[in-house]
Amino acid sequence: MNDPKQRTVTGKTTHSGGELRLQDLAAVTARASAAIMVATGFALCAVIDASAADAATAPPGANAKAEERLQIADAFIELRSGPSRGFPVFFVASRSEWIAIELRHTDWFKVRTDGGKVGWVNRQQLDTTLTAAGGQKTFRDILLDDYLSRRVQLGAAWGQFKSEPMLKLWTSVRVSETLSLEGTIGQVQGVFSGTDFWHLNVVAEPWSDQRFSPFVSIGVGKFKNFPNLSLIGAAPTDAKLAHAGLGVQYHISDRFVLRADYALYTAFVADTRTTEYRAFTAGLGFFF
Repeated sequence: MNDPKQRTVTGKTTHSGGELRLQDLAAVTARASAAIMVATGFALCAVIDASAADAATAPPGANAKAEERLQIADAFIELRSGPSRGFPVFFVASRSEWIAIELRHTDWFKVRTDGGKVGWVNRQQLDTTLTAAGGQKTFRDILLDDYLSRRVQLGAAWGQFKSEPMLKLWTSVRVSETLSLEGTIGQVQGVFSGTDFWHLNVVAEPWSDQRFSPFVSIGVGKFKNFPNLSLIGAAPTDAKLAHAGLGVQYHISDRFVLRADYALYTAFVADTRTTEYRAFTAGLGFFF
């Protein structure tokens, strides 16, 4: 029979050996982790050094955004520290220098020169800038021109007004980056009557800087319906008109835009009676 004390000593020895094995494993793991961290640090340093070398050897403007690069055609343009004439001029870029358009805020554009200067330029100073190709402009250049000079739009559209043919003309004036005032006249020639109408609208275009640009409109006007002379006892209708519309514009060139819209017309023909008409039209607009 074994001595109980010997078993106790043996148990302690075994437990001590287990502790030694766990400590050895922890030490090995710590050394491996440290080695991995050191190797990762060296790799990151190598990547950073390579990126810095590429940036240093790249030609001026090579990393500029591709969306808008223009060449200054005037004698110079002034860069201000903010989008207002109240901000000071801190840099002057001279003729033939290249600039990149980064941001637009109403009639001010945030630009970056090839030398890394970033500032704000008024739209009037960009009227004569040239594109990178020196010729035909990209659509983003067209968008820039939209806000440099275009405020008025004329257009014509054809469609259906309660299943009857409809023709309308409109003109709009942009009063801010996203809002326009619009006037519309239209005519509907039905089988039994004809209708003339006009209305004035406020048009909201939240994404006016996009090629595919949705809009909503609301307005008021007048509605006149003339029955055909062949209808006995029919009287003309002269009523106030309310209009609500939803549509989209698609720019196809630097001056022309396709437009489609769906509208709800409400004619207040009497104090207690209204008549609703739904219309869909598609047409072509022209900026000038």
